[in-house]
Amino acid sequence: STPSNSSAASDVYKRQKQQLRVGVIGCGAIGREHLRRLTDVVPETIVTGVADYFLPAAQSAAEMFHCTAFQTGEDLIASPDVDAVVVTSADPSHAAYVLEAIRHKKFVFCEKPLAQTAEECQQIIAAEQAAGKKLVQVGFMRRYDRGYMAMKHAISSNEIGAPLMIHAAHRNMSQAPGFETDYAVTRVAIHEIDICRWLLDDEYATAQVLGVRQSSRTSGEWLNPQIMMLTTRSGQRIDVEVQTDGAYAYDIQCHVVGEDGIVSLPDPTSVTKRAAAATHTPLMTDWKDRFIEAYDIEFQEWAKSLLNGAPTGPSAWDGYVACVTGDALIRSRQTGKPEDIVLPEKPEMYE
Repeated sequence: STPSNSSAASDVYKRQKQQLRVGVIGCGAIGREHLRRLTDVVPETIVTGVADYFLPAAQSAAEMFHCTAFQTGEDLIASPDVDAVVVTSADPSHAAYVLEAIRHKKFVFCEKPLAQTAEECQQIIAAEQAAGKKLVQVGFMRRYDRGYMAMKHAISSNEIGAPLMIHAAHRNMSQAPGFETDYAVTRVAIHEIDICRWLLDDEYATAQVLGVRQSSRTSGEWLNPQIMMLTTRSGQRIDVEVQTDGAYAYDIQCHVVGEDGIVSLPDPTSVTKRAAAATHTPLMTDWKDRFIEAYDIEFQEWAKSLLNGAPTGPSAWDGYVACVTGDALIRSRQTGKPEDIVLPEKPEMYE
């Protein structure tokens, strides 16, 4: 029998050999990537519904992936044919869909950011606590990248001694129309905010943005590049160079300096060519190609964890911390000085 909305999250996973029925809200580029992934890569999932504010986009995706197109995201969440929800819609809509999924006691995977404001994140945390179990996972896919996982292991196993600092870079070749200066934090550096905190296993204390000479390659009016500085409660320092436009490639760098050594993120595997008295190694230009395996692993692990009862990946608390840190960085750019990052006590659910 089909479980009711209120019991779906607690009952459907008890059935043996049951595929997780997933609905996807947002049928743009990343939404379609995840639809393909959930259909072709993750055997534990079956896509049963899609929704998009632009209904023809949902209808087109539904035809392609042989599922139901819902009129609204709320209709999809309420459907008894959907056990878990993936939110890949526009950033301002994330919080409302996540809260609606929690209200229906359904698991929800939300692409970053979890919400637009820290207050919305707090509402999500409160709703999840009231539900009595973890339901939310945030799409910080770098935690599933093999390079970052190897770095995490090297740090946690004390192979480089106590970590002292991180030097990181996030370089993009272009941005979509409408890009704004704040997006360098909320849409770009948010990945470094999460992954550096995860690598160091420490909370942030202060945030600062430093002005640098601006690139003539920037295609819009936003500030580019920016240098973002973070300190942790134990005194470690992180600097992140963020180029949002005009870079030579899509290039992600991360170097953790420890007391006894350094561990660096490896470049993606590629063939090195030697010709015309030069050595040439191609670099990537598309973020989807750079982290395609990480996305695959992320959703494989998410589906398995739900079938075992609860998500184990980045939590609503992680999404909240990223939002608070981003707010402090944006304030620092406006004030020209370091800003404190103030967090409440972490709820026991997220320990």
